[in-house]
Amino acid sequence: MERSRAHRPPDPVDLDLSLGTLVRGRGDPTSSRRSDGWWFAWHTPQGPTTLHLRPEGEQVAASAWGSGADWMLDRLPDLLGERDDVSGFVPHHELVARAWPRYAAWRVPATGLVAQSLVCSVLEQRVTGREAFTSQRRLVRRFGEPAPGPGAALGLVCPPSSADWARIPSWEWLRAGVDASRSRVVVTALRSAGRLDECAGLPLEAARARLRSLPGVGVWTTAEVTQRALGDADSPSYGDYHVARNVTYNLTGEIGDDEAMAALLSPYAPQRYRAQRIIEGAGPGVPRRGPRRSLPTHLPTRW
Repeated sequence: MERSRAHRPPDPVDLDLSLGTLVRGRGDPTSSRRSDGWWFAWHTPQGPTTLHLRPEGEQVAASAWGSGADWMLDRLPDLLGERDDVSGFVPHHELVARAWPRYAAWRVPATGLVAQSLVCSVLEQRVTGREAFTSQRRLVRRFGEPAPGPGAALGLVCPPSSADWARIPSWEWLRAGVDASRSRVVVTALRSAGRLDECAGLPLEAARARLRSLPGVGVWTTAEVTQRALGDADSPSYGDYHVARNVTYNLTGEIGDDEAMAALLSPYAPQRYRAQRIIEGAGPGVPRRGPRRSLPTHLPTRW
């Protein structure tokens, strides 16, 4: 049965900029951007759902199917960035000032799906994005289920529930390209999935602390989860091989590390993640020279 709801954000929201951060690479079986709007297949604490979002004048119309439909529609304002207050954002660099008009309608979404986001982020630890996204596609298609309602006809697949992720055999993780250390983090964390889901109702600092208390979950993984699941605009992606290089290069013309990036982003607190995304999107990034080679996406010491 289809459920529907419309929401009028207090300020204009760019759906493509805001929801694009939720896509896990090309071919993500849980998301699709089409001419009629955005489609997502997710597994909520109440069950699977297909979600369709489309702009209608000053409103965003949402339709949902499946046992998780009401849960997801109840969180529509947060998904559209209602938690994200941009009023205090001030550009401190020329690059950011030039790009700000283009990003002013970007809101940091909060899906509320902490466990789901954690799985995806752990899969991205210590490997290239291409490798992580391939693993995610294989596991979702193998252990997920066709999305409810029209989602299945669109080829969307709901990821496994937390309990089903935790039951995936070790050899299936390896077959999907996920080493034992990463799969162990997922399985261990999801044995307490209820505690993870509670993070959506905690203050951000408390939610970050709870995530950091999990074995194998550090600064980078925590930030990746809170950015998407909790609408965290102030947790930059420290520990990412490419982010620090690109942010420092775009602002200074020199390649720097996390420490250098932290100094450059410090004036933007409490919206450092917003500044990071604008700087990455507005600048050219570190130029590629010579043959391309596989590089670790994230530094191995700050998961």
